[in-house]
Amino acid sequence: MRGKLVLLPVLVALVVTAAPTGDAAQASGKVRIFTGVPYQPKPGQKQVKVWTVHYRAHDGRTRNAFVVLPAWYGRKQHPRIPLVISPHGRGVNARANARLWGALPARGIFAVISPGGAGRKLANFSWGSVGQIDDLARMPAVARRTLPWLRIDTRRIYAIGGSMGGQETLLLLARHPGMLAGAAAFDSVADFARQYRNFLRIPCDKACHAQFHGPVGRTLQSLAREELGGTPRTAPGVYALRSPVTYVRSIAASCVPLQLWWSVADRIVVNQGQQSAALFMRIKALNPKAPIEAYVGSWVHSHEMQASTRLPLSLAAFGLLQDSPTKLTYGIRVIPEPDTATRCGNGRSRPPAAPGVLWSPPTAATVATPWWWAGTASKR
Repeated sequence: MRGKLVLLPVLVALVVTAAPTGDAAQASGKVRIFTGVPYQPKPGQKQVKVWTVHYRAHDGRTRNAFVVLPAWYGRKQHPRIPLVISPHGRGVNARANARLWGALPARGIFAVISPGGAGRKLANFSWGSVGQIDDLARMPAVARRTLPWLRIDTRRIYAIGGSMGGQETLLLLARHPGMLAGAAAFDSVADFARQYRNFLRIPCDKACHAQFHGPVGRTLQSLAREELGGTPRTAPGVYALRSPVTYVRSIAASCVPLQLWWSVADRIVVNQGQQSAALFMRIKALNPKAPIEAYVGSWVHSHEMQASTRLPLSLAAFGLLQDSPTKLTYGIRVIPEPDTATRCGNGRSRPPAAPGVLWSPPTAATVATPWWWAGTASKR
């Protein structure tokens, strides 16, 4: 090798005994990853690998979950890494949800698990059923049991989802706060009874009418009645169980770092002022020290939860990425967590950033008008 390397004696021993270096490593086809060194694949080289695992859901059926890992991670190389639980959106299967993450698990060196999910009656329309949330809480154990060589940092387990997946992320946080180091919900429903009524306000053109044999809202209401067993009028308690706003006190008291993302132009979760924005304000009112942040813009529903849009910004805020996506704040308004968040209830706050992370959340001084409706419009 050319040049000189100054290494600690222990690291020298590890390199000599465990891994080839330089040209020898390239010739062997093995990529060695050391702590604090971001993975840099060659052009055209596969960056992530998706593993299909199986688990028995709460309804007794065997369902698939998709685990996205850096391509080099496996039986021979398996350092302890963070895990992100990512429930899928309404009508979207788990495989499609896993694709939203692109190569981000390789860039940040973490794992993502996207389970198939199951409601009381329906699969892709689980809408936060109690059994589904319990299954989400089992995902770290499912991943470890089905991939025995996968080593999860149990102090850094996160939940991130969009639309219905965001709703289930919030319910997971509310019911199992002790397992999460952070959560992010994109364009989620907070009040499901209100969303049931607003289904009729979802736009539906001629193609949509042809596909659903009428307005899409009526189809969604029909699916909701099948899944929940009634309407908000006939079964109000069931709709409350699936509404994150019901658990607002639990969320506020959890002191788990939380990101709420919503669009003022959302045409699926209509009137986010009475959904995510209302939940945000209630959490702040109940616990002014809660480590909660808001990201507000005017994007298309769930568009920002993708590797190619603003998902890297969300991950960087949790210390899961080792680059600086500050430019991704363009066109949105960020309401940061309070300066007192580190003194929240049980002392839990944002975990330390991974080595090399350059981005940090904006301070209150950088937010001109701390009201969600004052957000600037995105050009998306």
